[in-house]
Amino acid sequence: MNNRVVYWNGGLQPEAVNLLSAGGGMIVCPTKVGYIIMTSDAKGLERKFDAKQRNRNKPGVVLCGSLAQLKELAQLNPEIEAVYQQHWDKDVLLGCILPWKEEAVARIPDDGSKDLMMDRRQTSCFVIKFGTPGENLAKELWENYGKFSFASSANPSGKGNRGLVEGIGERIEQHADLIIAANDYVKSIQPNESEKTRYEQGVMVAMVDENGKLVPEQKGERSITPCPVLIRKGLDVDKIMSMMSDIFTTWDYRHGNYY
Repeated sequence: MNNRVVYWNGGLQPEAVNLLSAGGGMIVCPTKVGYIIMTSDAKGLERKFDAKQRNRNKPGVVLCGSLAQLKELAQLNPEIEAVYQQHWDKDVLLGCILPWKEEAVARIPDDGSKDLMMDRRQTSCFVIKFGTPGENLAKELWENYGKFSFASSANPSGKGNRGLVEGIGERIEQHADLIIAANDYVKSIQPNESEKTRYEQGVMVAMVDENGKLVPEQKGERSITPCPVLIRKGLDVDKIMSMMSDIFTTWDYRHGNYY
């Protein structure tokens, strides 16, 4: 391992704040399901795509360190808000594909970030409760620096990092400004799972139709479509499906249904 590796201090990692608040930074951070690349602007996003040698068609992942931040950035309706609130209260990792609020889009730096963090429908995946190391960072960057936190899995395309800092791959290791190591933290989330059985990702739910418009409220009525679609299974999928069923009478399960 190189000298850019630090072991997570259990709280807010100051070296990471310095790098991501200054602009152009790219770090590797532990989450509940494994390691991610974190960036905060277009320069950092460009570096991420280069490090991963990755195409750009997937939705951008926006990390929210608080529900207040989520509500400032994303279009929600009362039912979607209730889903996030339940997951927040139960500390369950959740990412939903949502449209941006117009006033939030205006806050995105005019540096090309927009093209790299949303898909063609102007939606992104807004994630909460992804793990303490990154949550602390996202909250700090937003509240004290007005900076976004963007994420992508820290592994060579098509290969998982197995929840180990050693698994992020040589290229990402060389490109990152800082690597926060916390294998014990990642392991603690799925303590009884092996490298083969562990979830390497969080659940993703599309809360938009095929044009990127928010799904309508259901208000307890049946067969309202378009409806939420669970497009990626992952950590705590059973808990999430249970909570979704409490709020929505109709929703779809279509794993792998990326657009």
